Amino acid sequence: MFNSNKLLKFSEISHGFFNKKGGVSKGIYKGLNCGIGSKDKKDNINKNLKIVKNKISKKSKEIFLVKQIHSNKFIFLSKNMKIKNRSICADAIITEKKNFPIAVLTADCVPILLFDKKRKMIAAIHAGWKGAFKKIINKVVKFMLKKGCKTKDITVAIGPSITQKSYNVKIDFKNKFIKKHKKNKIFFKNKNNLIYFDLPNFIKSQLKFNRISKIDMINIDTYDKKNNFFSARRSLKLKHDDYGRNISIIMIN
Repeated sequence: MFNSNKLLKFSEISHGFFNKKGGVSKGIYKGLNCGIGSKDKKDNINKNLKIVKNKISKKSKEIFLVKQIHSNKFIFLSKNMKIKNRSICADAIITEKKNFPIAVLTADCVPILLFDKKRKMIAAIHAGWKGAFKKIINKVVKFMLKKGCKTKDITVAIGPSITQKSYNVKIDFKNKFIKKHKKNKIFFKNKNNLIYFDLPNFIKSQLKFNRISKIDMINIDTYDKKNNFFSARRSLKLKHDDYGRNISIIMIN
């Protein structure tokens, strides 16, 4: 489990970015696969989720997850709101509930955890390039501000994800971003006639655009085998028919 040094300062919350280490899954899912949408044995996934939950909280019943669809949709769970786990299609969760762990699943996409220390509100965002391009970060931050949060009180951790050196893209992908905003060209680099995209820093720029300055970037490349994370791109390269998912979790104590 990896932590954000900035989020660790707050005793009011618990959080963690998990890689493959630990867990009961076998084969291509070996380790701590928390991907409910994967083809791994459901029993193994549930055991892995329980391992994660117990590291964060012994009190809570289960980790709250949504069906992720690479969108800019989010769900807000107020203190008294009850909703069935995984019944909503969304890519971000915002809550003020206590002892209620929320999490996102990734396998190269960017997990983002947010905490407002005064308003006591948390959020977890799954941001692949599609979600980031559709401004999921802006939507979540704007909603939190509408609910009484202030940018100066929000701390954000950008978790382990695919980094620029591993994220090779096509020219039409680059053009799509530059067409949206000319300044986006700074997130692309050409090397050996190939184009590489910097997704984590693209996300950081969106946070800064929303006037959030307390940002912790955990610069760990999920594609790099030595870091022991599940990676969709690496699995594709190895011609696996599926892949495991890493979990990133946050909870108000």
